[in-house]
Amino acid sequence: MPVRTDRLDLVPLAVAHADEMAGVLADPALHTFIGGAPLTAPELRSRYERLTAGSPDPATVWCNWVVRLRDEDRLTGTVQATLTDGGRTAEVAWVTGTEWQGRGIAREAAEGLVTALTERGVRTVLAHVHPDHEASAAVARAAGLTPTDEKQDGEIRFRLSR
Repeated sequence: MPVRTDRLDLVPLAVAHADEMAGVLADPALHTFIGGAPLTAPELRSRYERLTAGSPDPATVWCNWVVRLRDEDRLTGTVQATLTDGGRTAEVAWVTGTEWQGRGIAREAAEGLVTALTERGVRTVLAHVHPDHEASAAVARAAGLTPTDEKQDGEIRFRLSR
């Protein structure tokens, strides 16, 4: 399902996005809070092949989008949702390339994603944010999620329940 916001198109992920996304995600600083290292275009292609094939667990649905900034006609990041509980619960995440940070793109993409999910019947939206990642916590709050006392792998669980 494509999602459109004021400035963005959330386009369902395709393997063909790997080359452009390798550049968007190339800054090692993006991995400060999430770990790992930037993937090359061939590595991203392989990852996107797995993601677009879908979850091996029939009770879990993977939804992945690239974020296109319309006025620049460029990809700027990704958003994702993992649906469980018959589509009533979604765990969401976002990443915006360094070049586009500080422009409200992650906030707008996350807001658009959460709105689209809740309009389609998702009742609980979860996100996990590193306790030192203030920008990501601000994105979660802008999308309507609030921090909880729960932690997973050292990250704070944010929740929106409808």
